[in-house]
Amino acid sequence: MVEPRAAVFLDRDGTINEQMGYINHLSRFVLLPGVVAAIRRLNQAGMPVVVVTNQSGLARGYFPPALVDQVHAEMRQRLAEGGARVDAVYVCPHHPEAREERYRRACDCRKPRPGLLERAARELGLDLARSYMVGDRYTDVATGAAAGCRTVLVLTGYGRGDYEYIGPRHPCRPDFVAEDLGAAVEWILADLAPSS
Repeated sequence: MVEPRAAVFLDRDGTINEQMGYINHLSRFVLLPGVVAAIRRLNQAGMPVVVVTNQSGLARGYFPPALVDQVHAEMRQRLAEGGARVDAVYVCPHHPEAREERYRRACDCRKPRPGLLERAARELGLDLARSYMVGDRYTDVATGAAAGCRTVLVLTGYGRGDYEYIGPRHPCRPDFVAEDLGAAVEWILADLAPSS
């Protein structure tokens, strides 16, 4: 039996790509600086990289499911051009007040609930207790904490504002606060290294 592996879970908008509200057109998908190199470092270290993203714009009818697929295909292509890859992408399309009935429900996969991470762990053989959740919102920090992961808040996207205005009163504290994904990866790889 294969032993479950540690992984790095990444939020998408504001962590991998520029936070623009809803990515309702492919032209709005812009990778943040340094992201390709950061993900490539995780790949080289043998760490599975899994994207976990809430996409309530589907539930609100702002864009079709096909656009989410196109954005993720574009993300994979741009990463591949720089020698990087993500191992899987998990999407929550739900919202309790969705305009589209098929997406209207209180689910266990909408962050800050840990359903996406738990599903990925089951399907990919991952050890959540040894894994990391990285995102630009305290909802990402809470998601990781609920799943038993170590957590990193990045100051890209909504991160700086969340850290300054929401952080002081939020019940969850990130294990580390990083300027960007590159700094988060640096910390994760150092945290994983056996202490000498």
